[in-house]
Amino acid sequence: MNSLHQPAVSTATTSPSAVILQTERLILRPPGLEDFDDSFALWSDPRVTRYILGKPSSQEDAWARLQRSCGHWALLGFGLWVVREKAGGRFVGEIGFMHVKRDLVPSFGVTPEIGWVLSPSAQGKGYASEAVQAALRWSDQHWPGAETACIISPENAASIRIAVKHGYVESGHTTYKAGPIVIYRRAAVERIG
Repeated sequence: MNSLHQPAVSTATTSPSAVILQTERLILRPPGLEDFDDSFALWSDPRVTRYILGKPSSQEDAWARLQRSCGHWALLGFGLWVVREKAGGRFVGEIGFMHVKRDLVPSFGVTPEIGWVLSPSAQGKGYASEAVQAALRWSDQHWPGAETACIISPENAASIRIAVKHGYVESGHTTYKAGPIVIYRRAAVERIG
C-alpha cells in the first residue's frame, strides 16, 4: 500500500510529547531544545555522517535538523524520537519516521520513511534493533497496512543488517545527492481487532 494513513495520534488532540515509547533499556521521545547539544555532537561526528551526509554537520545544520524534527511532530503527528537509556538518561541517538519529500527517483510519495542513527558509543549493544522494533510496533498500530521505506548507502553494512532483520526488502538502487543508495521497503503488519 502506498498511502499514508493518518496516525491515531493527532497534534490536534494529543501533544506530540505524549508519543513516548519504552523498551526494556530505552526511552524514545520527541526531541526538545534540551537535546540540541547531544544531537549536534551526534551529527558533527564524521563516524556517524560518513554514510549519511558524507561530512559532519555544522552547528547551523544540526539546529535546522532539530527544528525540522520538531516540525514533523507538530505538523504530522509523527517524526524522529530522541533515544536515551532508561538507566541514567544517556543519549543513544535518533530514530523515527519522516516525510522528507526527497528529490528521489523513484519517489516515496506519501510512504513514511524510517531512519535511525546512533552515537558511536551506543553502537554494538543491540540498541538500534531495540529502537527500530519499538518504532515499527508503533507504525503497525498507527498505520495498519501501510508500507514504510528507507534509504541506505550500499557501504553501510551495519544499517543494512538492521533493515533486513526488521523485514525491509531491497527494492531498488538509485542515487541521492550524487551518491549511490539502496531503497528498502517493508509492508506493515495488518492490525487485528
